[in-house]
Amino acid sequence: MLAGMTTAPDGWTAAELAFLDAAVELEIAVRRPDGSLRRATPIWVVRVGDQVYVRTWYRRESGWFGAALVSHRARVQVPGLAAEATVDAGGNGGPALRAAVDAAYRSKYGDGAAASMVTEEAATTTLRLTPAGA
Repeated sequence: MLAGMTTAPDGWTAAELAFLDAAVELEIAVRRPDGSLRRATPIWVVRVGDQVYVRTWYRRESGWFGAALVSHRARVQVPGLAAEATVDAGGNGGPALRAAVDAAYRSKYGDGAAASMVTEEAATTTLRLTPAGA
């Protein structure tokens, strides 16, 4: 978290959202059951309103994605911000949210580059990141 900043009761602060939105990649280190961190993995990150989402281009039961489904806890880092986060599958909130997250990927990364991130299979892997304790 940024020095001198507190987490808003409902999520990320405006400054944290700006850092997350500006980042090309987010480093995610998922917590193991014992609380230790797995190796950080770079992933694309998008913002929709005041929410932050990540996806994997294909569903994996192993690696960072599979571990996130089990622990629901991670350390995330982008330039200017390192924070503990809760990871939840709340990103699968229906067609309107899916369309908004798809649009965010296309806008941020370009239609061609984002093609694998906006498939039906990738959309089912949408995870929402919230500040731990929010």
